[in-house]
Amino acid sequence: MEKLSTLINYKFTFGEQISISVKSILVLIFVLLITHFILRFIRIIATKKLDEDDKNRFKTVFTFLKYIIFSVVIVSTLDSSGVKITALIAASTALFVGVGLGMQKLFQDIISGIFILIDRTVTVNDIIEINNKVGKITQVSLRTTKAITNDDKILVIPNHKFLSEILYNWTQNDVTTRESVSVGVAYGTDVDMVKAMLLGIAMQEDAILNSPEPNVFFEDFGDSALQFRLHFYIRDSFNVPLIKSQLRYKIYNTFKENSIEIPFPQRDIHIKSK
Repeated sequence: MEKLSTLINYKFTFGEQISISVKSILVLIFVLLITHFILRFIRIIATKKLDEDDKNRFKTVFTFLKYIIFSVVIVSTLDSSGVKITALIAASTALFVGVGLGMQKLFQDIISGIFILIDRTVTVNDIIEINNKVGKITQVSLRTTKAITNDDKILVIPNHKFLSEILYNWTQNDVTTRESVSVGVAYGTDVDMVKAMLLGIAMQEDAILNSPEPNVFFEDFGDSALQFRLHFYIRDSFNVPLIKSQLRYKIYNTFKENSIEIPFPQRDIHIKSK
């Protein structure tokens, strides 16, 4: 027993003011295990009645809170065990300052990630536009958010970008979005016929919704053409470039079959001779 007592009370000394005993280390391990099981029990109870999306969101935020709780437990346990925490912190000040500066962006991303998860700025399957790039959200984590673009490239977005830059969330309010395609026709063209053709083309496109109905706006009298814009609603914003391309093909072919001219800009040049 005497040897066991000696072993338990043996102290590891680091300098004149910093020392820690085997007993303190064992107490710390025990407290960390108890804390782990308590937090695990709380997580199970808290997520029991949540749906899958809310459950994943809670687990992500809870993981960050768990690290904070463990840090507090470690400091409190060591302090109550007689370890001079203030001396340890003072000896590591330079290290903490360096680590803090290096991890500034990391913590900024983590805090931003928590806000994103709580207020649901973006969620999985949302279509977003940021820095002129469009993508579908595939994963939201504490530090980064991942999205896939129309050309199957992965965007890895640091979470602080969502709070510091302008973000367009195309589908946050509803999966239905309004899109448009513009076209110009030559002066003298029957504008009612142009409207009827554009609406007919939109009605035949499977990706375009019949309700709300497509509409055609006579936008302006251009320099070389009468400007029209076809507005329509879709539920597949991620593939909007493909849908618009298909519409332009059909518009061009339909106008060509009906002898409707799509003019190009023209300029008259007058040369004066002396």
